[in-house]
Amino acid sequence: MALFPFCKRPSGPVRKTRLQLVLYCFLLSLIIYFLQGRKASVRVESPHSFFHASGADNAEEMADMTVSKAAAPQTPQATPWGAPLVWGNSRNSAWGRAKFAQRGVRTGLLALVVGTYARFIRRFLSSAERHFLPGQMVTYYILTDNPRSLDPSMELGPERELKVVPVAELPGWDRLAYRRMALLVDAIRNEIGSEVQYLFCADIDQEFVAPVREEIFGDLVATLHPELYGMPQNAFPYEVEEASSACVDDDEGDYYYTSEFYGGLVSEVHRLAQACSLLILQDQAKGIMARGLEESYLNRYLIDHRPTCVLSPEYSCWDSALTADVPVQRLVSLGRQCGASDMTMKDQYKC
Repeated sequence: MALFPFCKRPSGPVRKTRLQLVLYCFLLSLIIYFLQGRKASVRVESPHSFFHASGADNAEEMADMTVSKAAAPQTPQATPWGAPLVWGNSRNSAWGRAKFAQRGVRTGLLALVVGTYARFIRRFLSSAERHFLPGQMVTYYILTDNPRSLDPSMELGPERELKVVPVAELPGWDRLAYRRMALLVDAIRNEIGSEVQYLFCADIDQEFVAPVREEIFGDLVATLHPELYGMPQNAFPYEVEEASSACVDDDEGDYYYTSEFYGGLVSEVHRLAQACSLLILQDQAKGIMARGLEESYLNRYLIDHRPTCVLSPEYSCWDSALTADVPVQRLVSLGRQCGASDMTMKDQYKC
């Protein structure tokens, strides 16, 4: 006789019914667990109940913002030596603009205009009036062999002025390349050096197409070449002729910079132009001219004197198969665009 009759092991139909009940309970638990997991995953995917409560349109906008943010390219914010690498819409750029916004800095924008390049003057200045350091004090310096190309004079905004600096005619690229840095040295020493705190040099056949603000300020500012940004160092067209003063060894160089836009403190720009002019004269005495003209000497100088501020290709760009993709084009080369064979591109840039 069993001591605990209620614990007697069931048999027959009773045992079968209990086994079925246990199985039913187990299956029901699995179903409940699965359904709860689905609800939790839905809540994780859409946590922004505020946007749903405010309407379907806002929810769609939020989704678009999320997709755009995820697709945004990763852009470095600093150089290997710690200088800022400037992208106009970055948080660091916003901080830089706030730092200089109320300082009342006067800045010079200088361009050399000789021969047929006079046709670009008005478009360059008009675009600078719209986009170059808006709200800041700016003096435009036009070094030209034809001062009458600026007649009639342009109307400028408040705290903006234009100064024409006559230079002798310099026909041909070779002669211009020999003299360009020397002309910059003379202009700074004779007039510009005492009038502005910062000076930026730009090729005249360019157009500002988006804001270029105080984020560009730095002691010595250089701009990355748009067709060589992201390329390996051995692809950079540094001067390789050992006899040239612009020669760069295989183990030298971090970036390749364009000569189409650079600047900084006027004292630093004077020092740069003076050094490059001397290097050019040394090569001229030896009957040598670097293959990249003054851009080769500029890169040689910037290897020895690293920039304190490096501008991304947003600040010097044009459309080509090699040009790096950038979030915003701010300064574009009309000379390169208008020289292209693509008629659609010429129409786009109103060449």
